[in-house]
Amino acid sequence: MAVSKGNRFRLGFIINPFAGLGGSVALKGSDDMAATALALGAVPMASQRAEYALQELLALRDQLVIVTVAGAMGADLAEKLGFTLEVLKWTPAEPSTATDSEEAAAQLSQLGIDLLLFAGGDGTARNICNSVKPSTTVLGIPAGCKIHSGVYAITPQAAGKVVAKMVRGELVSVQEAQVMDIDEVAFRSGTVRAKRYGEMQIPAELRYVQSVKTAGKESEELVLDDLAAYFVSQMEDDVRYIMGSGSTVAAVMAELNLPNTLLGVDVVENGEVIASDVTAAELLKLVDGFDCRLVITLIGGQGHIFGRGNQQLSPSVIRTVGREHICLLATKSKIQQLGGRPLISDSGDPSLDQELQGMLRILCGYNDYVMYRLGTSENE
Repeated sequence: MAVSKGNRFRLGFIINPFAGLGGSVALKGSDDMAATALALGAVPMASQRAEYALQELLALRDQLVIVTVAGAMGADLAEKLGFTLEVLKWTPAEPSTATDSEEAAAQLSQLGIDLLLFAGGDGTARNICNSVKPSTTVLGIPAGCKIHSGVYAITPQAAGKVVAKMVRGELVSVQEAQVMDIDEVAFRSGTVRAKRYGEMQIPAELRYVQSVKTAGKESEELVLDDLAAYFVSQMEDDVRYIMGSGSTVAAVMAELNLPNTLLGVDVVENGEVIASDVTAAELLKLVDGFDCRLVITLIGGQGHIFGRGNQQLSPSVIRTVGREHICLLATKSKIQQLGGRPLISDSGDPSLDQELQGMLRILCGYNDYVMYRLGTSENE
């Protein structure tokens, strides 16, 4: 891909300040729910995740100009980090809306930028897709509750590494990637309806850019049944089991004959649900001081175990439970979809993600375990 030659790299930059707000308070998304999420105590994290990406570019500050939006949508963070800025004369609303994201993307797309870097979730990706010219190359910093689109890097740091390669003038190919989103109203009631909204051009750095989430044709119902039956047979009395989201964990809940929040987090103790669809804050109170197990699965095709649709499992919760008490469940076909790529933790706390690295034991059938590596984009 051609970039500015003889001049500074021009990096377009947009933050959706409210991306991901709904995750920690169990709203399953943030579209049109920012005020509700804030009222429930959600803390905006999109700017922090964008900062993780920009930190990868600090050594290259004299080689690029960040072209961005006033205030929380970009300029505040870029200025804090000492980058050279060009700020759009247009000013977004306060608080900003999806319309502001679309207007910002449209304006930046007309200004001869080399790449548009944006922080958000699938709703933000749709806003960008609605507005940019087809020739604009984009890359997403994952900051939303749901990341089904293929336009996002696997972590914020990975997004920064891709941009750094481009700023240094390294050869980076481009490819088309799908923009996907789901119906959040149906999502909140336990139904996933994913829809393709278009495609955008992204840097083709496969070790740093995630695959589109694979829904899978799970024809292994017997394997799931065996897996669930074995896990239930090993459950202990007086231990709190934090049941994460996804169909694999749902199979365990079905084996227990308990109601399940497919796209949320429930807590089970002594064969009963003691709390359902909990928020991050509620969950931390439920695990503090108790013997707990964290029961999770991985996202097929991507490999994320934290940071995609389970933000209720906050870094504080994960640390309180402990790495040794993570129970990872997945069928072998789901593991094979990764093609040997490592599992990924994108918890929002890079130090925790580092601590979690290494080999994890995965239950994939009846008393059938495999060892698989959790790593990062750097050591893939």
